[in-house]
Amino acid sequence: MNLSDIFARNLHAIRIQKHLTQQMLARSACVSVSYISMLERGQRSPALETIELLAKALGVAPIALLRKAHS
Repeated sequence: MNLSDIFARNLHAIRIQKHLTQQMLARSACVSVSYISMLERGQRSPALETIELLAKALGVAPIALLRKAHS
């Protein structure tokens, strides 16, 4: 699993855990809903600044979006 896959999986999981829709997250992070969707599907890789915005909107540290979950 590469870093893009890890990010996509974490973004989706944390968003669901926080009970946020893609639209709510997009609004809070000042990005489009379609961009959130592409990130969650691993179709786009975010800039570091975007990772910061998303982490802030989710109320987590940026590393939480990049950390590989232990299986």
